[in-house]
Amino acid sequence: MSTILVTGGTGTLGRLVTERLRTAGHEVRVLSRHAQPYAVDLREGGAGLDAAVAGVDTVVHCASTPRGGDEKAAGRLIAAAREAEVGHLVYISIVGVDAVPLAYYRSKLAVERLVEGSGLGWSVLRATQFHDLVARLCAVLAASPVMLVPAGVDDQPVEVGEVADRLAGLALGAPAGRVPDLGGPEVRSLESLALAYAAAAGKRRRVIRVPLFGRVYRGLRAGGHLTPAGAVGEGTFEEYLAGRPRG
Repeated sequence: MSTILVTGGTGTLGRLVTERLRTAGHEVRVLSRHAQPYAVDLREGGAGLDAAVAGVDTVVHCASTPRGGDEKAAGRLIAAAREAEVGHLVYISIVGVDAVPLAYYRSKLAVERLVEGSGLGWSVLRATQFHDLVARLCAVLAASPVMLVPAGVDDQPVEVGEVADRLAGLALGAPAGRVPDLGGPEVRSLESLALAYAAAAGKRRRVIRVPLFGRVYRGLRAGGHLTPAGAVGEGTFEEYLAGRPRG
């Protein structure tokens, strides 16, 4: 039995990773800002971090936020993990962090580089956007009778449980470096995803495709955030929507 620390272990992904590892019989510590006994804010100094990593075999780093601070948080976690002689650090990243110039993506790429240069055994998995994130975007678009959708942009949403399965498997294996990307089963136009969301919510919406400008839009139009070769996920967006309350 291994002792595994999951940062962000109360979040959308981390909670599922924790469940899978515990089901497999491993001791799992959950680190988040409010989860006792390992309530640690990695961005604000990491008080209590040393106790959280003491005796840990593997760290699965899921904690992340678009609000900033990921690099500082990762630096503190890596330093503590080195001190505790942790054998394996697993990090979840995003497909396209090196191709789409979003500030959050640049931060995730910087953390990848910190992990790679940490001196620890490491594994990094990049995944495409989770279904719930795409659904939240579609909900914003569908709030108006006319959905204004960025023209020429595709997405490849993936079931978060499938990402959790892959991360748990990595955590229980030997350090593997950068592993193949994990994407959803379909590359879909954002327009088709928005229409699927509206239909599932019982809303009839007209779509207008709007051309945008800038480097981020160019990166998205070029498909930098997609992984057609990594379309190994099985759960579709419609299947995800069918499991959500109508509204």
